[in-house]
Amino acid sequence: GDNKWTMTIMARNADTGNLKWGYQKTPHDEWDYAGVNVMMLSDQKIDGKDLKLVTHPDRNGIIYTLNRVNGDLVRADFLDDTVNVWTHVDMKTGIPVRNPEYGTRMDHKGKDICPSAMGYHDQAHDSYDPERGLF
Repeated sequence: GDNKWTMTIMARNADTGNLKWGYQKTPHDEWDYAGVNVMMLSDQKIDGKDLKLVTHPDRNGIIYTLNRVNGDLVRADFLDDTVNVWTHVDMKTGIPVRNPEYGTRMDHKGKDICPSAMGYHDQAHDSYDPERGLF
C-alpha cells in the first residue's frame, strides 16, 4: 500500500499535540528516498493572497510548497529536467505520477533512474530571502 505515514510532512497543534494535517510526498516509497530534508517557512503572496508556506526540496526530485496552515499543496516542481521517475504531480490529489519505465518491479530492470536511491536533494540546508522572495 501507500504506507501513509512514511514520506509525510505532518503538522501538529502545538498546544494539544493533535494532528492538524499530513501530506505524503512519495506514496509507497519504493526507492527509499526517506525525505528528511530541510523545511523552510515563508510568508508569500501567491495569486494575490498572503499565504503562510512551508517549502521542502525533497530527495524524490520534487520541490513541494504547501500552505502550512491547512496542508494544501500550492506548488510541486521538479528540481530540474533530469528527474524522470515521475511524469508530473497531480495537483488535485497531490500524488506524484510514476513513470513506469523507471519504477522498481520484478519483471523490469530500470536503469538511468533519476533521482537515484541516494536522492536528488540531500540534507544540505537551504534558505529563504524574504526581501527578494527567493530560495
